Amino acid sequence: QVQLVESGGGLVQAGGSLRLACAASGLTGRRYDMGWFRQAAGKERELVASITWSGGSTYNADTVKGRFTISRDNAKNTVSLQMNSLKPEDTAVYYCAVRLERSFNYNYWGQGTQVTVSS
Repeated sequence: QVQLVESGGGLVQAGGSLRLACAASGLTGRRYDMGWFRQAAGKERELVASITWSGGSTYNADTVKGRFTISRDNAKNTVSLQMNSLKPEDTAVYYCAVRLERSFNYNYWGQGTQVTVSS
């Protein structure tokens, strides 16, 4: 049974930082990319950042480039999202997700963690 558990969300003032973490279980022996998505109230879910299995390739949405950094530790089955210079428009529920090797779509999702940035 695959489980993804996010942590690290909360309330922060604009310009501040937060670090999200996601712990994956039930994926022993599998190779997978990981991503962070977010969904703000009344908006569609969007991909914020992703990282390949090896960690050698990452993607960041234009809206977070230069501010957010994704990283992973395969030994600990974790992925993190360091968020700096936060803006009120970053307010959303953030979800961790896994895409298995040779899969087009993301296969597993966490329950989400709320990030609120006050102005």
